[in-house]
Amino acid sequence: MAMVHRPSSGSWQVAADSPHREPVLYAVGEMTQTLRARGETPAVAVWGPGERGWERYEPSAPARTARPAGPASAAPTSRQERLHDRRHQVLLAGLSAAGLDELAEEDEAAVRTLVERLDETTVRRIAHWLSTAAAA
Repeated sequence: MAMVHRPSSGSWQVAADSPHREPVLYAVGEMTQTLRARGETPAVAVWGPGERGWERYEPSAPARTARPAGPASAAPTSRQERLHDRRHQVLLAGLSAAGLDELAEEDEAAVRTLVERLDETTVRRIAHWLSTAAAA
C-alpha cells in the first residue's frame, strides 16, 4: 500500500493498494510525477507485510513492464513507455472486466502483441467491447 501526503490538502491519502509491489511502485511514480507537474512536492510512504506485521519500505523507482528487446535505434522514450504501459493496463482491465483474470502464457503473449501494434484508442475500444460483453 502506498500513502501520499499532499501539501495542498495537508492530509495523507491512499495512492495505491495491491497485493503485489510492482503496481504500487508504478502508481507511486505516476502520482509523484503528476503532483510535481502541478507544482506540489508530495511525500510518499510505502507499506507492506513484513516479518513483524506491516512495515514501511523506501519507495524505489517505479517498475516498468518488461518488453521484448528491439533494435538499439528504436529505444523507447519515457513518453512512449508511459503510453505502452497505459495501453497494457487498459487491455488487462478490459480482460479482467470480462472475467479473464488468470492469463496463460500464450494469452500474455497475445496481450503484448496487441499493446505493441495498436494505438491507445483502439486498445480502449477493445477493452470497452470486453467489459460490455461481460455485462451482457
